[in-house]
Amino acid sequence: MKITVEQLAAMIPSNKEVEAWCEELNKAFPKYKIETPQRIAGFISQCAHESRDFTALEENLNYSEKALNAVFGRYFGPGKRNAAEYARNPEKIANYVYMDEFRSKGGALGNTQPGDGWRFRGKGMKQVTGRGNFTRFGAAFGMSAEEAADWAETKEGALASALWFWDANNLNAIADTGDVKALTKKINGGDIGLDDRQRRYSVAMQALTGDIPPRAKATETLRRGSTGDGVKQIQRKLGLAADGDFGPGTEAAVKKWQAANGLTADGIVGPSTIAKMLG
Repeated sequence: MKITVEQLAAMIPSNKEVEAWCEELNKAFPKYKIETPQRIAGFISQCAHESRDFTALEENLNYSEKALNAVFGRYFGPGKRNAAEYARNPEKIANYVYMDEFRSKGGALGNTQPGDGWRFRGKGMKQVTGRGNFTRFGAAFGMSAEEAADWAETKEGALASALWFWDANNLNAIADTGDVKALTKKINGGDIGLDDRQRRYSVAMQALTGDIPPRAKATETLRRGSTGDGVKQIQRKLGLAADGDFGPGTEAAVKKWQAANGLTADGIVGPSTIAKMLG
């Protein structure tokens, strides 16, 4: 099964290079037997979550003090290191939380040399992390760990790293069950972002097996009281239940999104909001 540009656009709505990615995916999928709706939806939905619609090919560690305490509570807080001393310093953060000497044995990444935490931070569409993983990934393509880590920052390498991880962990078998939670645990080690991953999987399956929801038009205006497919598209983008009814909950979510994205937080989805939200 090959995916179409229209199908992929529904799965990675904010990406500006859908045609190029579609071509690359269709060339690569057969080699890894990712050719059924369940496998394609599983792969794309997980990668789209990890890489923000295939646009972020390396991990963003520019955390605030508050975010560090929330995301890396195992490393920061009372009786541990002071997050304020690490805030907004991605390299310093990586060289602490990703070094084996500060992790449990079960969480070892193979990062034992100075600077490994930063050098082997999450990269690629699946955010492969750690010297150990990059050594294995590189070996599959005749590269050193360092070369593989650099390659994973390119489009070609980002896709190759995700496909390698998928194949090495036999994720086709999990994808065949449709169990998004099990797939997430294998990829993430937990259930971080599970709601978004499940939403993305549902959208992907709908695009691959049924009608693709029409995209909201850049010329239309949606507001409280609006209904229809355009509202559903906005709700999916916001991670809401896509019932097609623009009610108070949708309005509040729109205002929050607008404020976070430098737009007037009026809760009205006009051309400017549609263009920025859906690309």
